[in-house]
Amino acid sequence: MQKFQGVDYMNVDSLLSEEELLVRNTVREFVDDNVIPIIEKHARAGTFPMDLVAKMADLGLFGSTLPAKYGCAEMNNVAYGLVMQELERGDSGVRSFASVQSSLVMFPIFAYGSEKQKDYWLPRLAKGEAIGCFGLTEPDFGSNPGGMITRAEETSDGYVLNGAKMWITNGTLADVAVVWAKLGGVVRGFLVEKGMKGFSAPEMKGKHSLRASVTSELILQDVHIPKENILPNGEGLKLPLSCLSQARYGIAWGAIGAAMACYDSALNYAKTRIQFDKPIASFQLTQEKLVHMLNEITKAQLLCLQLGRLKDSGKVRFQQISFAKRNNVYHALQIAREARSILGANGILDEYPVMRHAANLESVITYEGTHEMHTLIVGEDITGIPAFV
Repeated sequence: MQKFQGVDYMNVDSLLSEEELLVRNTVREFVDDNVIPIIEKHARAGTFPMDLVAKMADLGLFGSTLPAKYGCAEMNNVAYGLVMQELERGDSGVRSFASVQSSLVMFPIFAYGSEKQKDYWLPRLAKGEAIGCFGLTEPDFGSNPGGMITRAEETSDGYVLNGAKMWITNGTLADVAVVWAKLGGVVRGFLVEKGMKGFSAPEMKGKHSLRASVTSELILQDVHIPKENILPNGEGLKLPLSCLSQARYGIAWGAIGAAMACYDSALNYAKTRIQFDKPIASFQLTQEKLVHMLNEITKAQLLCLQLGRLKDSGKVRFQQISFAKRNNVYHALQIAREARSILGANGILDEYPVMRHAANLESVITYEGTHEMHTLIVGEDITGIPAFV
């Protein structure tokens, strides 16, 4: 199998540090050697490649921006973004696993948990010895998380949770779920552990997208949570939304990886596919498609690099993250569709990664905030007028 050579028309690599390049190249090689050879089989079967978890943990890919004292790699945010880019070049499901573990489970425990919670969970999650999930979205509340109906009631020795969550990545696999519920009308975070009575996480089947990812429901029926399992440092909807900003940042980078995989596949195919006695890369319409793909990938790379630099300097705003997630996923999906058209009928075969990425990106453009919601977030930011209601 030919190794991936990268897509870098404007020499963006020259803007990266040696450490950032080392991280990117290490994960690029990991994806080539461990993800690409097996991912189509798992997508076909609708299974997540669990063998990758320990390998990703060994590379420090879980909670990679968090402190070393918890067993984490202390990468900067650009390096973390490059990790997400390369993992999604393999598959959105693989990136989703690492993204949820890092941004939606380890981050809220680190940011809002007690020292005891951090000391117990973060090293286990970093090593891949424990798997986590994030329970915010409900069957009737997606884009409007403030409408959640999951409730917590305080008891003499803890809390009782009732409700349901839906579209939960890693839910069935998870040893711990960061569940958001209303306690006295105020959103709070709780650590719900596998095996707690009344807690179940059935896997959702029948997906045409993210097939190499475990997606679940979380069902909470009178689940008793000890007092020490509430996240003590903060309350309100801003807490889970801050976690989503972390995840959306990684998604903006990840979409570049999916787009790069589709472009690379289409370019190589176009140069070797002969029609009318010449390669289809010689035709103007094909070249226009390839140039458009490269154009959007390059802009997305530069956008994410600046976003990462802003994040590392503590100056990023959540609206800028929405801007990047919205742009990059939209264009990655268009690139996947154009790549499929270059491959023609062959584009629907799993001999090529294009149709799998296209199907995955149909989920990515919806989760962690739909394309439309990110449009309105940026729209409010530039006009000062909210248009959500």
